[in-house]
Order: sequence, then C-alpha cells, then structure tokens
Amino acid sequence: MILVAIGGFFGAIARFWLSSQFNSTAFPFGTLGVNVLGAFLLGLLIGSGAGESARLLFGTGFLGAFTTFSTWLFEAEQMKMKKAFLYIFLTCAVGFFGAWLGL
Repeated sequence: MILVAIGGFFGAIARFWLSSQFNSTAFPFGTLGVNVLGAFLLGLLIGSGAGESARLLFGTGFLGAFTTFSTWLFEAEQMKMKKAFLYIFLTCAVGFFGAWLGL
C-alpha cells in the first residue's frame, strides 16, 4: 500500500501540473495528453516485464493517479455534442494506440 500511496501522490501532482499547463477553454488538451501519455507509459511498464513492486508504484500508484476518467467525462459533458464526441474518440483511439506503442 505504501508503494501505491507514494506513486499516487506524485501522479496526482504531475497530472494537476500538466493539465493546468495545457488545458484551455477551447479544448482540454492537457487532460487528453495526460491520458494518452499514461496509456503509453502503462504499455511500456507492462511490456518491460517490470516486477510487482514497480507495477504497484508506477502502474497502480503513479499512473492510476496521473490518468483520470472522471475529469475526462466531466470535461466531455461540458462540451457541445460534436466536440465531446471528438474528444472521447481521440482519447480512446490515441490512448489505445499509445498503449499498443508502449507495449
């Protein structure tokens, strides 16, 4: 649990900082980037064959707090339908590609 907590602490801070740097009122590029980068990094972690401690610290802890499903859905809900669909599609499609690339 300590590894998950430490990773989660740093993942949440990293997400907050990156999202605040790149989100704009026109489109939440920060959240999109964080979720795609997180998918890529999780793919790298799993593909590397990392041990259980590394998976707990970085996968469950850091990347679990770094990526965010609730923020993604909240931002999509605030958009008009066409923009929300684009945002959801980009996050899923590019996120899957990032995870695949990481693997």
